[in-house]
Amino acid sequence: MADKSTSSKGSTVTAETPTVAAAKGKIHPIVKYGDPVLEKPAATITKFDAELEMLVDDMFASMYAANGVGLAAPQIGKSIRLAVVDVTVGKNPEAKIVLVNPEIIHAEGEVREEEGCLSVPGFRGYVVRPQFVTVRAQNAKGESFEIRGENLLARAFCHEIDHLHGILFLTHLSILKRDLIKRKIKKLRKEGEW
Repeated sequence: MADKSTSSKGSTVTAETPTVAAAKGKIHPIVKYGDPVLEKPAATITKFDAELEMLVDDMFASMYAANGVGLAAPQIGKSIRLAVVDVTVGKNPEAKIVLVNPEIIHAEGEVREEEGCLSVPGFRGYVVRPQFVTVRAQNAKGESFEIRGENLLARAFCHEIDHLHGILFLTHLSILKRDLIKRKIKKLRKEGEW
């Protein structure tokens, strides 16, 4: 999910805060809309090893490089149920969340906010998402946990878990808005810019 924050409301970031450049891991290119990997359900992860932990590091590095707040494995071409989220965009190392095989087990409230996606760069639209969600997932070591998200964090959880089901945020837009974006992308593709 692309970062849309433009305000510093509630922010306590200082100049000494670690920057996104400090992220370790390989930066993968982000797969764009139109690639079939984005539209198919991802496979459940059953192997928890050093390779998975390296992929998690790569995903955080790739997400930070793209200035995102969330990234699902299909967005880097890996069709597995793995997502990473950090709504601070790397400013708070303790805000990093790894979701392996996540599922939303509770949702409440409703908020309509503008949303974007790293796989659909340059396009945004208003999407209705729950205000609060509870997610059950595993960490990179395979340990189960539950986490509750509110507002942007809840939105990021929903957005990334949608990716793991092969659903893009475009699906949640009005038919008119979705068709407009698809036509613009088709034109960009024709011009070799997508």
